[in-house]
Amino acid sequence: MRKYEITYILRPDLGDEAIPGLVEKYSQQVVDQGGQVVNVNNWGKRRFAYELGGRMEGYYVVMRFDSESPVAEELRRVMKLSDDVLRSLVVCVN
Repeated sequence: MRKYEITYILRPDLGDEAIPGLVEKYSQQVVDQGGQVVNVNNWGKRRFAYELGGRMEGYYVVMRFDSESPVAEELRRVMKLSDDVLRSLVVCVN
């Protein structure tokens, strides 16, 4: 298994009750495909240096997980299709 870290930015207008559900959804997706979530760090709302999708702030989340390569690719694909995720970046930390 490889070690991965994903940083993703959620829409800030989702509300305080929807954000934990999305964080859990993406963590559970890793676990369901045989990976292991090591750490989830919610950074909260941060202001952007420039406008992104018509917004000036977003909710940042950093998740570290161990998995095989196809799990990380599937997570990246799902986040790309979601309207709630403004940006995401997956890096291998091995």
